[in-house]
Amino acid sequence: MLKAYKTEIFPTPEQKQIIHRTIGVCRFIYNFYLAYSKEVYEKEEKFVSGYDFSKWLNNEYLPQNPEFLWMQKVSSKSVKQSIMNADKAFRNFFEHRTGFPRWKKKRNSDVKMYFVRNGKTQPISCERHRIKIPTLDWVRLKEKGYIPINSETHVIKSGTVSMKAGRYYVSVLVEETEPEKPVLNDFGIGIDLGVKEFAVCSDGRFFANINKSVRIRKLEKSLKRQQRKLSRKYESLKKLPNNLKGEATRQNVRKQTLKVQRLHHRLDCIKTDYINKVISELVKTKPMWMTLENLNIRGMMKNTHLSKAIAQQKFFDFRIKLTAKCKEYGIALRLADRFYPSSKLCHQCGCIKSDLKLSDRIYLCSECGYTVDRDFNASLNLRDCQIYQIVS
Repeated sequence: MLKAYKTEIFPTPEQKQIIHRTIGVCRFIYNFYLAYSKEVYEKEEKFVSGYDFSKWLNNEYLPQNPEFLWMQKVSSKSVKQSIMNADKAFRNFFEHRTGFPRWKKKRNSDVKMYFVRNGKTQPISCERHRIKIPTLDWVRLKEKGYIPINSETHVIKSGTVSMKAGRYYVSVLVEETEPEKPVLNDFGIGIDLGVKEFAVCSDGRFFANINKSVRIRKLEKSLKRQQRKLSRKYESLKKLPNNLKGEATRQNVRKQTLKVQRLHHRLDCIKTDYINKVISELVKTKPMWMTLENLNIRGMMKNTHLSKAIAQQKFFDFRIKLTAKCKEYGIALRLADRFYPSSKLCHQCGCIKSDLKLSDRIYLCSECGYTVDRDFNASLNLRDCQIYQIVS
């Protein structure tokens, strides 16, 4: 069983330089491979695989262009992985899974420093408070004891070092023995996701919308102010003549950009932590199954009045994380049909109220007089839904 662990690290200034240099080279190699493959395809209508590009780069291009030998001064494993990532992006494009691969930008990209365990002679060692990474040596961990220490039952196979908003993270893939799955209870839970409340469960639990909390609103207000400051700095920079646009004039812009990035990252961490806690509370009850509605998020985002509120809820992240957790516990995660009328269906008599509006928060059945909260009624219908697809 392979399991990923991600935590923050505290590298030294020398280690930060190595991380920045490696990520910069990997980004350059990724973009270089995209440009070279595109040029060859336009001329010869031939796809250059990542393996062929690596051979051409090392055997032909670098010997003829010694000014680019700085590419070989970083970890070869990271460079090779960057090439294979671009190769995978091209193959997904040719198989019509995604669009054409995009260029990796310096300010906004997910390029990472890759490292791997080189046999038994060079294992990736990990202790309670630090981890030994190839080319970086020992690096301090923020969360002590989170990553399992190397043993016969836990072996670190590979990992990545990433940087986001001025903070550094390590993610490792650990091979460990699969734990025994717990005994499940003989009942199910229906989960209705929404904007007013994040989630309403059929067992009576309501999870509030964290985006309405004072903490989030204060951070969003601060973010607006910092973004306005950044915009003013950009505008003032544009007005300067070209001979004065040097490195010193851009330092304040970079500092302000980092402040905006940190606020964005803080908001994202708070929301992700809240989603993890909601999933933990749901899984602790150990139900036999859970039922979600297969929401059309793309169609919901077309509503200009609700698009921002829907995007802030992170419904897709919730579904992905819940799927992984249910698979770990052996819980069946059901997806109800997209057109299943969970909100309009009366749980008492089965009558469908076709004239139900989005503003109607209380469900009142015209046939039997059943009165209940709209979202709670939908969660009960999802729990008892018989038309579904099992995803875990």
